Amino acid sequence: MGDFIRIICAVLLPPLGVFLQVGFGIDFWINILLTLFGYIPGIIHAVWIIAKK
Repeated sequence: MGDFIRIICAVLLPPLGVFLQVGFGIDFWINILLTLFGYIPGIIHAVWIIAKK
């Protein structure tokens, strides 16, 4: 159930989903950059980070 909530957060606000999974790590900052460059790359990265852990 927790991953489902993180994925919903990742779709709405990708950095939030990554933050809930890994905190303020390098993955969080990479996701911020990807989200700034385009919303879809941020979502893809966030879902990938949530799914792999």
